[in-house]
Amino acid sequence: MKFYSTILLFAMLSFSMNAQRTITAEEGYTPQIGVLVSMLNDMSNRIERRVKDLSISETDFLLDENANSIGTLIMHLAATEKMYQVRTFENRVFTEEEEKEWSPAMSMGKAGQEKYNGKDIKEYLKVYKDVRQKTLEFFKDKDDAWLTAIYKEWNMNYHWAWYHVMEHQSSHLGQILLISKRIPE
Repeated sequence: MKFYSTILLFAMLSFSMNAQRTITAEEGYTPQIGVLVSMLNDMSNRIERRVKDLSISETDFLLDENANSIGTLIMHLAATEKMYQVRTFENRVFTEEEEKEWSPAMSMGKAGQEKYNGKDIKEYLKVYKDVRQKTLEFFKDKDDAWLTAIYKEWNMNYHWAWYHVMEHQSSHLGQILLISKRIPE
């Protein structure tokens, strides 16, 4: 058994080392923004691949009464990215209307459980993708110098802000993977 496990491990390592995994600047953007866009898109593609075939019951599944569903998490990711768009590209906070629309997704919990329930995953992914499309449009009008500028209200540069959006998505992808493994068959 140990022999076969060793063979399998070496085969997996060989495949992994020879796989084409690259981050390059997306065309239509300045070099650093293009790389950031490439990484943001890679992360959103991984999230989408993981959830796109879930049923409504899988999308709504809760580990316990205090948990968030995968649908709520997808909406949370869209809301967070939307908030960073408004802050960093438009230099403002949510309007009252936007706050009302995005608040359940931002806070998640019971508000998210109530609002994001009984819907097809495609509905959540459409919102998520629409928000990303708007981010990509905003980035086209920015340059690498903008990335290093400081957003004074939050004492961070714009590069860190958008790195944080990606890092935030990565964290919640971990939750999505955990929840997915716990969905009863």
